[in-house]
Amino acid sequence: MKKILFSLTLLLSSFAFAQNQPLIIGMELAYPPFEMSDENGKPTGISVDMAYALGEFIGRDVIIEDMAYGGLIPALKTKKIDAVISSMSITEERKLSVNFSKPYAKSYLAMLVNNKSGITKSSDLNAKGKKVAVKKGTSGHTVAEKYFPNAEILVFDKESAIILEVSQGKVDAFIYDPLTIYKNWSKNSEATTPLLEQFETESQPWAVAYRKGEDDLGAQIDDFIDEYKANGGFNKLADKYLGEERAFFKEKNVPFFFD
Repeated sequence: MKKILFSLTLLLSSFAFAQNQPLIIGMELAYPPFEMSDENGKPTGISVDMAYALGEFIGRDVIIEDMAYGGLIPALKTKKIDAVISSMSITEERKLSVNFSKPYAKSYLAMLVNNKSGITKSSDLNAKGKKVAVKKGTSGHTVAEKYFPNAEILVFDKESAIILEVSQGKVDAFIYDPLTIYKNWSKNSEATTPLLEQFETESQPWAVAYRKGEDDLGAQIDDFIDEYKANGGFNKLADKYLGEERAFFKEKNVPFFFD
């Protein structure tokens, strides 16, 4: 009996210790308005607000760790962070390494093409001599290899470098989500064109990634997503950060992240 009581006490103490520890959330602060920094270098955006709301829901302080997108899952696996909230889509490959919460948003992939590329529809990109730029570690990277095997795929770490390549005509197209495509087209409309058609068969669900074996945290995250959605939290974030873009998507009959 003493052994059982000791084991139970140790288990409860471990749980209480974990609850008192800050929740370290990893994200790359380079995808406005979801993940970004304000003029003072402070994390802000939809994912940041969501992360702090999650911490409040489960009773833990939140620390935001900014890191390169490709390093998020390795950091999660090596326990440098506790979860990833970084507009990360669920893929079969990622599911081999980490667990995912319920989806909280969804997106799909679109293209930004150079006006002189001759590309008017997505299938035009799947040809020898065509060059497609993708950001390392993103769904666009994986999907490009599947849908455009005949094109040359160029992998970049920074979105800004890709946009420069497309606008200068050094690559024919950039594959990313439609919000990013829309924003970069609006800044480079003389040299580029957005192709918002959905060339994939399915949308890309976004979710919170957490370590395998940490089912208690996963259940808490799922409960948070359910309650936050029911209380209109995601719609409030969209109104706060994406009012103009949401109206544009509706006008063009393009699916929106939280629809």
